[in-house]
Amino acid sequence: MNSRLFTIAALFLASVSAASAQTLGYADAIDRLAASCGKDIDKYCKGVNLGNGRIRNCLIRHQNDISPDCRSTMADVFQRVRARIAAQATVIKICDADIRRVCQGVQPGDGNLLECALKAERALSPKCNQAITDAGWR
Repeated sequence: MNSRLFTIAALFLASVSAASAQTLGYADAIDRLAASCGKDIDKYCKGVNLGNGRIRNCLIRHQNDISPDCRSTMADVFQRVRARIAAQATVIKICDADIRRVCQGVQPGDGNLLECALKAERALSPKCNQAITDAGWR
């Protein structure tokens, strides 16, 4: 099972890109993929080397063969992780004014500003709070 999770993690990490609504972290994504696609990976992609999206590409090549549950889970998981990555890329822009207002004097670096923002949740705008949540930092 460990090698299967590693395979799924490599599949997953090699195939993420940008935007959506609800987000999903890597650990949850791997768990969902392992539950839905583990047998398909073992069956259709057993000898495929990890990295560079090879497992993902293998599953896509076999999309007519893999289970409908795996196809559905892959689409959902990849969409949600792309949303998380997009949220992480934009949270600074969305929260900039709030952080400058609430975290004056906090030394940037080592997560200090994020720590300040997390502690000041009630003082942040709803949009900033949502961005932090979508980024998976709360």
